[in-house]
Amino acid sequence: MTNDTQNIILHWREAVPNDRLAHLIRDTERAFRKALQIRLAEYAVPFGHWSFLRILWETDGLMQKELSELAGVMEPTTFSAMKAMEALGYIVRRQLPTNNKNVYVYLSDEGRALKKKLIPMAEETNSVSIEGIAADELKITRKVLLAMIENLARDELLQTPPTKRKAAASKPAPRRGKTGKNG
Repeated sequence: MTNDTQNIILHWREAVPNDRLAHLIRDTERAFRKALQIRLAEYAVPFGHWSFLRILWETDGLMQKELSELAGVMEPTTFSAMKAMEALGYIVRRQLPTNNKNVYVYLSDEGRALKKKLIPMAEETNSVSIEGIAADELKITRKVLLAMIENLARDELLQTPPTKRKAAASKPAPRRGKTGKNG
């Protein structure tokens, strides 16, 4: 166990065992991220490319803007990641001959081939995370986390000014890749 992970465990078990759930969830995400980062390093794939690869494995040929929305990051972040991924040979970016404005992102053969190598690593990370946890507890955890996401989504709509709320309601929900065991 790394020092960071030990500090997180100590923090939650001794220092602030009743701290807000948001902090616990954030620390859980950080532990997941670090565990996956260690595994991705075997193939020299930066963690920042993981979300983009997952999305493109499910829906290749998206516009950069769509990719930003699906990954939940700002467009400049996506632009930088796409430049790096293109230099690594994972993707190609193209504009349609009829539209020079939009940039579409496609996986290269190398980017597509990474799926067979990296998905098992994400599945392993998930398996490690649930060791010693009963199936019924996992089912409850999943149910609770999904309910929390729904509650926060509803709250987000209530906190959004009415004019933006109308636009958001008419906009289709972002497409998400499969999230089962793929991290």
